Amino acid sequence: MGNPDTEYEQRYWEQQQLVAGVDEAGRGALAGPVVAAAVVLQPDDYIDGVRDSKQLRPAQREQLFAQITQQTRAWAIGWADVEEINRWNILQATMVAMRRAVERLTVRPDVLFVDGNYFVTDLQIPAVTIPQGDQRSLSIAAASILAKVWRDRWMVEIADPQFPEYGFARHKGYGTRQHRDAIQQFGVTPLHRKKFVQRILEQCRESLF
Repeated sequence: MGNPDTEYEQRYWEQQQLVAGVDEAGRGALAGPVVAAAVVLQPDDYIDGVRDSKQLRPAQREQLFAQITQQTRAWAIGWADVEEINRWNILQATMVAMRRAVERLTVRPDVLFVDGNYFVTDLQIPAVTIPQGDQRSLSIAAASILAKVWRDRWMVEIADPQFPEYGFARHKGYGTRQHRDAIQQFGVTPLHRKKFVQRILEQCRESLF
């Protein structure tokens, strides 16, 4: 699939409606918050190079983060921390993070474009779910970059200095071999998601027999 365009946005822009793209980062990690971003683009806000954050190198994401936050109509970040993920579940925490991002926008959008196929909130703003939206909608792709960069920075600047032995600056809390080995060696931290890590430890124990 090619780079995202504004085909989805155009039908709303033609009616003078504001569209906010919404996406998350960190949903599948073993540690750290789940982070969401909301971005409101206008028809003349096209920024060259914006696409699914997973298709970009870190330096490209950082450069685009600066452009998106400086050139778009509005943007905001929301998150759910590890305590909230442990209290609820990752799906509910993701919905909360997305809602917080939208609530923090300085303008109220007329419609939300949300990456994926499921979105439930009490925002009372119409939402359109778009599977693989970060590859199909420019607004969602922009949000994916903001969410990814913000979360990566948090893992590098906040998480890693607290627990340097876990290598958070390298794997950002995802379940790499290095991270799994560190959990087995040092145990869990307050930054770890209990249910996620429990499954990893159970898999490790099963592999011994």
